[in-house]
Amino acid sequence: MYNFNLPDFSAQAAAIEKITLDVPTRYMWSDTQFEIIREYIERFEASLDPEHEVGVMLTNFGQSILMQVTNITYEKSVLMIFKGFVNGREATLIQHINQLNFMLTSVEKEPDRPKRKIGFVSAGE
Repeated sequence: MYNFNLPDFSAQAAAIEKITLDVPTRYMWSDTQFEIIREYIERFEASLDPEHEVGVMLTNFGQSILMQVTNITYEKSVLMIFKGFVNGREATLIQHINQLNFMLTSVEKEPDRPKRKIGFVSAGE
């Protein structure tokens, strides 16, 4: 049998195992997207006066649709669920995180009801 004198690479292998990469795929899960969206919406909501609430313009249906979102949740691992109202009718949008594309806008609230805040429900709640 041959006797090769190979160097010991165990120290280098241990160092490589400790390297963590900040790759985009670590952000491509619904729970992470949920937290990012929550932060943006809460900041936008806080900037509105008492007579306006958050609306979401959906632009990926061949037309622009205004959705007054009342609740956002997600399903593991890549689906986001938006519930609310479109043209006064209840609506649910189930969307893959790769298709998320919307614009936050302000909508005048109805005068006879309190300002509606968007609810966020994570999978563990």
